[in-house]
Amino acid sequence: MKIVTRPVPPRTAWALEQAGLHPLLARLFAARGVRDADELDDQLARLAPPQQLRGASEAARLLADALGQGRHLCVVADYDCDGATACATAVRGLRMLGQALPQPPRVSYLVPDRIADGYGLTPAIAERVKALGAEVLITVDNGIASVDGVAHARRIGLDVLITDHHLPAVIDGQVQLPQDCVIVNPNQPDCPFPSKAMAGVGVVFYVLLTLRAELRARGAFTTEHQPRIDRLLPLVALGTVADVVRLDAHNRRLVAQGLKRIRAGALPPGMAALFEVAGRQPRQASSFDLGFALGPRLNAAGRLRDMGLGIECLTTDDAARAADLARQLDGINRERKVLEQDMREQALALADGLWPADAPPPAAVCVFDPSFHEGVVGIVASRLKDQLYRPTFVFAASQAPGQGHEVKGSGRSIPGFHLRDALDLVAKRHPGLLLRFGGHAMAAGCTLHRDGLDTFGAALQAIASEWLDAATLQRCVEADGPLEPQYRRVDLIDTLQQQVWGQGFAPPVFCEELDVVSQRLVGQKHLQLKLRHGGELVDGIWFGRAEPLPARARLAYRLDADEWQGQRRVRFIVEGAEL
Repeated sequence: MKIVTRPVPPRTAWALEQAGLHPLLARLFAARGVRDADELDDQLARLAPPQQLRGASEAARLLADALGQGRHLCVVADYDCDGATACATAVRGLRMLGQALPQPPRVSYLVPDRIADGYGLTPAIAERVKALGAEVLITVDNGIASVDGVAHARRIGLDVLITDHHLPAVIDGQVQLPQDCVIVNPNQPDCPFPSKAMAGVGVVFYVLLTLRAELRARGAFTTEHQPRIDRLLPLVALGTVADVVRLDAHNRRLVAQGLKRIRAGALPPGMAALFEVAGRQPRQASSFDLGFALGPRLNAAGRLRDMGLGIECLTTDDAARAADLARQLDGINRERKVLEQDMREQALALADGLWPADAPPPAAVCVFDPSFHEGVVGIVASRLKDQLYRPTFVFAASQAPGQGHEVKGSGRSIPGFHLRDALDLVAKRHPGLLLRFGGHAMAAGCTLHRDGLDTFGAALQAIASEWLDAATLQRCVEADGPLEPQYRRVDLIDTLQQQVWGQGFAPPVFCEELDVVSQRLVGQKHLQLKLRHGGELVDGIWFGRAEPLPARARLAYRLDADEWQGQRRVRFIVEGAEL
């Protein structure tokens, strides 16, 4: 492992400090590319105007007409946390705005099954929407690549609105978009919206903002008495963080506004119930809670059961029902953890058999076992990628009816290896091998015939060998340099945790040489430490490490406030070491 210290532009850090920021925050923000204190202004007024989002005005007119005519609208969701929060935001928002109209809106939702239906809007899903009696089909967090599904929906008489944030399909160098529908997606061609990193739930929120303006222009309500769309921001924050999109200035504002409302107690009953079962306090909510406590409990439903449970939890206003659903989601998540642990150990054993014990792993890793559950392969691929530091694919046999000869894989990557581009190259070099594929730079998925696994693994390794070198295959931890002893305080830890951290705006990790005064193994797999920092002893722990450290080592660590017998103390959580 190599620990690299982020450079800090001294003039920028000084300017941020002069603008009133704490010196530690000024240093951390400057290292993450913040150049001016205005970038840290998280007021709603600083959000990009909805009119800049291509298709939003057209979508608002379509929805305003539909609501005014009392038409039935059906939201087709995705089965991850972004899809669930986007669906809940759409349903709550449309119902909220429709209350101002003479006829209450008819808004329903439909969630595809991960295994039986696959991803996106398919012709079969369109038929199910039609069977519900819906007249307007709205996708959230999907649809930009559903050319056939949209065409079928239009053939059977449905109006279609696509809201998505994924990249459109590209065939032979040409962007392929669904036709004869309204599309709202910051990543569609010619969209001037400044944030291309907005999550699906953020796109839906913007559509609702534009719809409210359209209804206001039509006289449905005045500015003083318009519905409070900002009440949906806790859902927007949750979906944005959980989807691990880049937290640019725009997304940080959305998340910060959502967290402010959560901390003030202005959150849906389902989110409050999820905080409860996770043992977290909404009044102290952080982006870490959204990404690692609430998000996994919702995602577990989509992986192992039915994301309808998660969406109902987020849309119900019945606190007792929300609490019951949150307990169910928590139980499913516990089941997911056990399944993931078993699969991870089995996958690691399979991976270890792919190369000699005294040799490093190949440039890319691909494993399959018939017993793997396809709903969990993405998490297992992520864990293997973290452990081996190689682009990794984990495959499971398809459980969809009539597809027993197919395998579905989920991949996770490392910096320097664009996974979706790699799949595209595999498809070009081996025509017909990939039945379906898609994704992003760091995460992607594909489907192929089971007898093509060896060919796929060899092709992926060949591309990885071409694109990656020794430097890119070395695990690297970016850190923020040493922590001044005067900043080793619980109150400053609280200040840091109140900030919005996440993908593309990494939480603080400090690094320096420390004396390891004592160490012992706890729980058979965690290293509990006593470290000397600035002449004083500090508790530390390295989760998931059993090997002892030397008496002095250069460590990368996060700050944590550990509570014991009513007292809170600083603790270092070790992320890595240069040994």
